[in-house]
Amino acid sequence: MSHIFHDQMNRKVELKTFPPRRIVSLVPSQTELLFDLGLDDEVAGLTKFCIHPKEKWRSKPRIGGTKKIDFDKIAALEPDLIIGNKEENDRQQIEELARHYPVWMSDIVTLGDALEMMKSVGRVTGKVKAADQLATEIKAAFQSLKDRPQSPVTAAYLIWYRPWMAAASGTFINEMMSTAGFQNIFSNKTRYPEITLEELSTARPQVILLSSEPFPFKEKHMAEIREQCPGSVVELADGELFSWYGSRMLQAVPYFINLHNQISHAIKI
Repeated sequence: MSHIFHDQMNRKVELKTFPPRRIVSLVPSQTELLFDLGLDDEVAGLTKFCIHPKEKWRSKPRIGGTKKIDFDKIAALEPDLIIGNKEENDRQQIEELARHYPVWMSDIVTLGDALEMMKSVGRVTGKVKAADQLATEIKAAFQSLKDRPQSPVTAAYLIWYRPWMAAASGTFINEMMSTAGFQNIFSNKTRYPEITLEELSTARPQVILLSSEPFPFKEKHMAEIREQCPGSVVELADGELFSWYGSRMLQAVPYFINLHNQISHAIKI
């Protein structure tokens, strides 16, 4: 008997095996979620970027990257469910996979999207109770953050180096920035625009956050920014906690509180 589900792109996903016994995950944050839902044995393959949990990254078969999938390796795993994401994965590759396997896709911009993704993954994998409990816990934590009085801090969040690129509106990062008390100076732009350091300097954000991923900004990159933007506080930011939309969000709220407090103190709010 087949089981029919709909993913976050409103695609119909038909599972002939339910609950699925061999799952391939194409997105790091969703891979970690699967393990946290107790699907250790069911996860048959993951990408080279699925680094959490580390022991699973070391032991599970890898099927390439999020945008460069090895179709032969996936075929060898004989998956009865593949889980991907609209932004993270290549559309043509996903369409090709969907010709052969059930592919469930997430599409996440808001906190609500992330919570719904967790619950939906719970339904499609047969882990409803664990997924609903996790989503409820994360929702409560983020509500406590929203209820916490804090002065907004104008900010830019950079994700790439030469060309410089920032997170803007229509992204999950922008949603997390707002929730954490940061007012994105590039909210008038969409997605991940290229910017110049002159543009950044003219905007004069109170803080410039340099993400640890996808480009791994380090201390050595901070000097270049500080020279161009002497009036801004420059900080390294944990990219996983700003952009991963799975169970890692449990760690995000205390991190956001500490980061906002640290920056507020530096700019003497």
